[in-house]
Amino acid sequence: MIDFLTAGLVLGCSAGFSPGPLLMLVISETLTHGTRSGVRVALSPIITDFPIIAATLLLLMNLSGYHGILGALSLAGGLFVLYTGYHSLMARPVQLDLPKEPPKSLRKGVLTNFLSPHPYLFWITVGAPLLTRSLKVGPAAFVAFIGSFYLCLVGAKIVLAVAVGRSRAFMGSRVYLWIMRLLGALLTFFALLLFREGLKLLGMG
Repeated sequence: MIDFLTAGLVLGCSAGFSPGPLLMLVISETLTHGTRSGVRVALSPIITDFPIIAATLLLLMNLSGYHGILGALSLAGGLFVLYTGYHSLMARPVQLDLPKEPPKSLRKGVLTNFLSPHPYLFWITVGAPLLTRSLKVGPAAFVAFIGSFYLCLVGAKIVLAVAVGRSRAFMGSRVYLWIMRLLGALLTFFALLLFREGLKLLGMG
């Protein structure tokens, strides 16, 4: 169970802190309408992700006996996580000169996250395979992964909304950059574990 908890913490923090359309919207809403608006955007993955999770879980459960397909997905997930880790290691200060937009923060957050390819790629290649394995271990492992993932994903974006609300300089600070580089190193290690799992499923490890 500890492995699933750790995976949820690392992947959730990475998704929460990494620059992307949703994070930019969190920052934009915070700067233009206040911290509360940024927090509402940060909560949007809770609404948008669960239909994606349910669909990918159902698909993978039907493919549970096809080790070749699962191995290929694990390798694809490793590449996706490695790509994310590389961008975290190469993180640069985030520009905050964003245009003002009308409110309706939660609605905009839901639409932005739903239309972004990132959650689909993540849950198909990384998240759903981990959830499938956690179900085989037991309900506690399932709850540990998904609970820690969303706690960190949403929590990280809320922390950034509060930090940006207090100081526009935070996203360009050394603290933010070191957080991203630490997450990049952890993601690179996690990608190697996914590669190893994929090769085992393909009978090559």
